Amino acid sequence: MLNFNFLNTKTIICVGVLMASYSNSSAQGISRSQLAGQQNVITTAVPFLTITPDSRRAALGDAGVASSPDANSIFWNTAALAFVEDEQKSGLSISYAPWLRSLVPGISYNQIAAYGKVSKRSVLAGSFRFFSFGDINFTDDVGNPLGVFNPSEFAIDVAYASQLSKNWAIGTNLRFINSNLAGTRPLNGITPKVGRSGAGDLSAIYKNKIFKKIKGDEKKINYSFGLSLQNLGAKITYSDKTNREFIPALMRIGTAWSYDIDEYNSITAMLDFTKLMVPTPGIVVVKGYTGADSLDFDNNVLFERTRNDDPVITAAINSFADAPGGFAEEMKEWNYSFGIEYTYAKQFMVRAGYFNEPETKGNRKYATAGFGLKYKLFGLDAAYIIPFQQSHPLQNQLRFTLKFDFGAFKDPEANN
Repeated sequence: MLNFNFLNTKTIICVGVLMASYSNSSAQGISRSQLAGQQNVITTAVPFLTITPDSRRAALGDAGVASSPDANSIFWNTAALAFVEDEQKSGLSISYAPWLRSLVPGISYNQIAAYGKVSKRSVLAGSFRFFSFGDINFTDDVGNPLGVFNPSEFAIDVAYASQLSKNWAIGTNLRFINSNLAGTRPLNGITPKVGRSGAGDLSAIYKNKIFKKIKGDEKKINYSFGLSLQNLGAKITYSDKTNREFIPALMRIGTAWSYDIDEYNSITAMLDFTKLMVPTPGIVVVKGYTGADSLDFDNNVLFERTRNDDPVITAAINSFADAPGGFAEEMKEWNYSFGIEYTYAKQFMVRAGYFNEPETKGNRKYATAGFGLKYKLFGLDAAYIIPFQQSHPLQNQLRFTLKFDFGAFKDPEANN
């Protein structure tokens, strides 16, 4: 159970202001090229929207935008659902993760997702994601209790996918987001609001296969390329319209390659690249402006960038060229992840992966591992995170997913 004291909150805000003041005052003499090596982490509201919900992709280093379809494809690439097999006409997935359990008890992340084919080429899907922060004890400035509250956030998705051809499919999601971090009762003269927003995803996938002769035998290699633009939607506020924050608009691109070694053994490799499409904080150079004291070596003014008033689409487009460190910093805003999955008899899976975030953008680096079991209509996936830093908040992080293939009810021999 957490203790939340508004005096501590004010202290944190003051420290933040002091740090910002130091950054501005120390900007004198800084050239644009020098900014590329500084810490400049991009933050947004409702970051739970970027957390991997299912255990299969979590064990693959958080890669999955081009992965084979299941109910959790609604998070990664809805378009993939258009390629579900005819015998897998509907499915359900339930995921649970006791989040950050080594740091704070009581936090959890949960998702339920389902899909169903509505025609030979089209699929409808939906999901519900819920993030609980556990119980928080609110106190006033002198420590008097003000009550207990359970902050939480959730997102509801409705999605549609359709095949355009034998190889291409597209998908779209509509999403409602609710973020209740402090309730609505006044606390120390502050009346918070529940943050709400709407967003959407656009996704596409290309699937094909090639045949190669290996040791005299013709072998099939399946491959796919995926693209997903996620959380394109309205900014969110917890107070008034003048204090709005971006939600984590995201671009995912990736590929997956699968090779059947023989009748019983197969292997799949995945590689994803991910980038936030929101403004990069930092310092911007304005040439020819002489009304300020903070100047670079070329007598151009440096000031802190504030882009919260930019329209969402404009900010998303500009995010590919707005880093104050120029191209070098832009390249550091891309995370990459990859994973390998070994499958035996389509029933037992072993997985491993790696996730990398550049040091100046958050420095999340960890390996992942996990396994999967599938028998007829039932499946179980588990994943484990292995951070490369000691005492990392994500250490000992486990998550589990149950999957159900309702098509197996109609075909008892399926997946035998």
